[in-house]
Amino acid sequence: MRSFGKWLGRLLLLAVIVGVIGFFTVLPRYVEDASNAVVPHAPYAVSDRAAALHPTLTIGDWHADSLLWSRDITRRGSRGQVDIPRLQEGNVALQVFTAVTKSPAGLNYDNNSAEAFDNITLLAVAQLWPPRTWNSLLERALYQAEKLHEAQAAAPEQLRIIRSRADLDALLEARAAGAPMVGGLLGIEGAHPLEGDLANLDRLVEAGHRLIGLQHFFDNELGGSLHGVSGSGLTEFGRAVVKEVARRGLVLDLAHSSPQVVRDVLEITDIPLVVSHTGVHGHCPVKRNLDDALMQQVAATGGVIGMGYWAEVTCDDMTPAGVAAMVRAAIDTVGEDHVSLGSDFDGAVETAFDTSELAALTSALLDAGLSEEQVRKVMGGNMVRVLRARLE
Repeated sequence: MRSFGKWLGRLLLLAVIVGVIGFFTVLPRYVEDASNAVVPHAPYAVSDRAAALHPTLTIGDWHADSLLWSRDITRRGSRGQVDIPRLQEGNVALQVFTAVTKSPAGLNYDNNSAEAFDNITLLAVAQLWPPRTWNSLLERALYQAEKLHEAQAAAPEQLRIIRSRADLDALLEARAAGAPMVGGLLGIEGAHPLEGDLANLDRLVEAGHRLIGLQHFFDNELGGSLHGVSGSGLTEFGRAVVKEVARRGLVLDLAHSSPQVVRDVLEITDIPLVVSHTGVHGHCPVKRNLDDALMQQVAATGGVIGMGYWAEVTCDDMTPAGVAAMVRAAIDTVGEDHVSLGSDFDGAVETAFDTSELAALTSALLDAGLSEEQVRKVMGGNMVRVLRARLE
């Protein structure tokens, strides 16, 4: 019996070791594979006209969550939707990489409690993020910025982090001269990494973050989320943050903010505002898409609305043609100068194409009746204009 007990103990120890190894190696890959799938599809048709136009475009995307995952974005991956090689294949000039720092269990578009178990804590531990990130939202945002800086150091000819208007202009000049370089901008998805302290904005800006979202899927110290429980507007702290973001050379992002927060921001700012990843309510009448009248007020600031590529904002048509139909509706709603791309790639969404296939979107936009000038604006021209207006 004693030898049987030893054998059983060793077997249990082996099972624990295998479980631990699986937790730190297999689980993160499985979670991302399940979260950021691309629907299997035959190659999309690209017209001759689109094939000629696409390489001449300056393409920009306001939102991807690629830094959340345990993946080297300098290498072409077999999972997820964005990495530097695929951005180059898609002719993307500018990609905003947004730091996700908290995500409540039971995530939904209607009602989430800030007190729910946080899924990012488990993911951070499983992916072996530094222990400083395990209980600090600020450190999670700083760590994800570090990951992009490490990618730039590893591939300086392919990736350049954009902090200023001068950086932006230098990138565009390099691309015009033939350099296949991608400009990466850092942002935060919700300002809860400030941890209630406005002084922490300095640390985020120093780390390179230039796009500041106010909320994500839950109410926070700044105000109500579109998916929270209160529906409230800006708090006093939220107002202080908004005014400070407006004062600096930063971009203010209203994605996931409650309608009242959006109205409050409109009241106290006079800068171009951004809704980085969303859809058009008149085209797809769901809660995730803010109502058209509010979007028109955002557009009136000189800002832009980023069109997403996933089912909940497109009302299930995630194909290039489906996204193009939504873009057409957005132009009809807010005007051609106020529509951008905001994929939400790698944001735990299933899509019908990845960033390497953007020529198919160019083709679909032309098929939807957009002029070449309108395509230039939507694919990146409008984004560049807002960045030039805000970056210092």
